[in-house]
Amino acid sequence: MYKFAQRVQKIKPSPTLAIDSKAKKMIADGIDVVSFGAGEPDFDTPDHIKEGAIKALKAGKTKYTPVGGIPELKNAIIAKLKRDNNLTYTQDEILVSSGGKHALYNIAQAMFEAGDEVIIPSPYWVSYPDQVLLNDATPVIVPTYEKDGFCLNPEVLEKAITPKTKALVLNSPSNPTGGAYPRAALEAIAKVLVKHQILCISDEIYEKIVYDGYQFTSIASLNDEIKKLTITVNGASKVYSMTGWRMGYAAGPKDIIQAMTKIQGQVTTNINSATQWACVEALNGPQDFLNTWVGEFKKRRDFIVEAFNKIPGVTCFKPQGAFYVFPNISSYFGKKFGGTEVNNSDDLSNYLLDKALVAVVAGSGFGAEGFIRLSYATSMEKIQKGLERIEKALKALS
Repeated sequence: MYKFAQRVQKIKPSPTLAIDSKAKKMIADGIDVVSFGAGEPDFDTPDHIKEGAIKALKAGKTKYTPVGGIPELKNAIIAKLKRDNNLTYTQDEILVSSGGKHALYNIAQAMFEAGDEVIIPSPYWVSYPDQVLLNDATPVIVPTYEKDGFCLNPEVLEKAITPKTKALVLNSPSNPTGGAYPRAALEAIAKVLVKHQILCISDEIYEKIVYDGYQFTSIASLNDEIKKLTITVNGASKVYSMTGWRMGYAAGPKDIIQAMTKIQGQVTTNINSATQWACVEALNGPQDFLNTWVGEFKKRRDFIVEAFNKIPGVTCFKPQGAFYVFPNISSYFGKKFGGTEVNNSDDLSNYLLDKALVAVVAGSGFGAEGFIRLSYATSMEKIQKGLERIEKALKALS
């Protein structure tokens, strides 16, 4: 009998993908499930972006490209970073990968090894700790709190740093909380990182999905010292509703990007060629559609936050960005319905799916027991139906 590598035993399947898969199967079986699981916009990819891919295909642009991306796409990324983030990069400081997740994994492969520690604030996106573990390093989980907007306290960060600390993973706006760092908070964190020469991995995939006048700041733009320590990760998935197209990118110090490119060259080589040309159009083309999308997300956010906060025993932080809510449902732990007992967020998520036909993701997968995550990247009709079912199911617990 074959034996699996030990690294496989270190990690677990993505809970977000697992719940989404289960919900989709139930829906395919004819069950009326309302799913809040998937972290992808429900809007279609804009037509002008699709046309960019179609045009490339018709022109025969279907061959291998440079490992790190076609020059046209790298130039579009460079222009975007300058235009939106006041960041200046050259082509050899950019790597295009198969989604933001792939870009993050390339960083982990290039930078982490046994004996390294990587600080990850919780609640965190589910893949951060497992990517660290897959590369033999140790994730150091540092909790953040609803009262602080789920932002990392710089004093707590400094206390978590040891001689083994290699990097901090920063995600703003955040998946799963929707929390976002104000500029002053980033300045305080940057000061600590520069003092200790700690690498900053800044996941900025939700930067344009923000509300209520929040002004996004890329931490690398604060000063040259922190820029030298920062790898900025972004992509097309969320902002352009291109989750299935698979384009993410990293911008950072030349030597790190070169190491990541060398690794990618032995794993995937280039990303899909037609996707690259579509992303050139995405980055260089019209951006005004996003105002409509964000406006719709805001309406949904306002509704779902208000609805949760009206349910007895539930508190729900109002997100500043992304398209998730992360309500605290811990007051329902210890309660029962029939033969079902709810003792943790996994129990509650299973209860809601089995009894209420509503798919949510347990907070345990994000390192935050006591919460559940819901994506409001779905129609208002489904949100209303789902919230009614959740409220009824919670009232049935006693």
